[in-house]
Amino acid sequence: MIRKLLVASAAVAALSVAACSQPAEEANEAAADANAAAADANAAAMDASATAANAVADANSAAMDANAAATDAAATTDAAAAPAADANAAH
Repeated sequence: MIRKLLVASAAVAALSVAACSQPAEEANEAAADANAAAADANAAAMDASATAANAVADANSAAMDANAAATDAAATTDAAAAPAADANAAH
């Protein structure tokens, strides 16, 4: 997000300088360059966003797997303790 703001600020600055001190053709070139830089920054931000979303999905999946393993372990422990409890009750 900050990168986008920096690129946009640089684009505005480039356009301001171009408009005040250079012919219109050079201003158009500067604007085109600024637009290209903004498009590159946007693509990078989109890639970063996709990477972050994938990391969140992976973390969520790992948490769900850990929860399922803990539930299975608890069920196994309860099942193993049940015969011992029955044996103690018989005495």
